[in-house]
Amino acid sequence: MLMGLWLLLSGVYKPLIIGLGVISVLVVVLVVRRMDAIDDDRVDLRLGAIATTKYFFWLLVEIAKANWNVTKTILSPQMPIRQHLFAVPYTQKTDLAQVIFANSITLTPGTITVETESEDFLVHAVAYSTDDRAALADMDRRVTATERGVIA
Repeated sequence: MLMGLWLLLSGVYKPLIIGLGVISVLVVVLVVRRMDAIDDDRVDLRLGAIATTKYFFWLLVEIAKANWNVTKTILSPQMPIRQHLFAVPYTQKTDLAQVIFANSITLTPGTITVETESEDFLVHAVAYSTDDRAALADMDRRVTATERGVIA
C-alpha cells in the first residue's frame, strides 16, 4: 500500500525503479517475518478506533492552545517562567496507551515527560500552574478511554 502511494506521488514509472521497489518491499517483508518467527514479540493494539480518533483530534486542539500559551510566555517582557518538576500518575493498563500518554505530554509545548516510573511519570513544565495537574488528569482519562477490552 505504501509502495503504491509512493508510486502515485513520485510519478516515476520506469521499470528499473518499480522493480527495485518491489524487491525492497519483498526483502523487508521477509526480514519482518523472520524477526516474528524468532522472538514472537508483538504489541497488542487494544485501542478503540473511534475513541482514539476523537482523542487525537482533541490532542491537536490542545497542542495548538499550548503553543499559543508558550508563545505568550516567551514573548512577554516579564517572561513569567515558572519551571517545575512534578509526578503525574497514569491509569492506563497497556504499554501502548502509557506510551501514547507520555508522548502526548511531550508533544504539548511547555511540558516534557522526563522519566517513567511504575506508577507515574515525572513531568517538567516551563510555565507551571496549578491547572496543569487537572489538565494532565483529563488527558490521562481521555487516553485511558481509548483502551478497549482491558480489564483493570
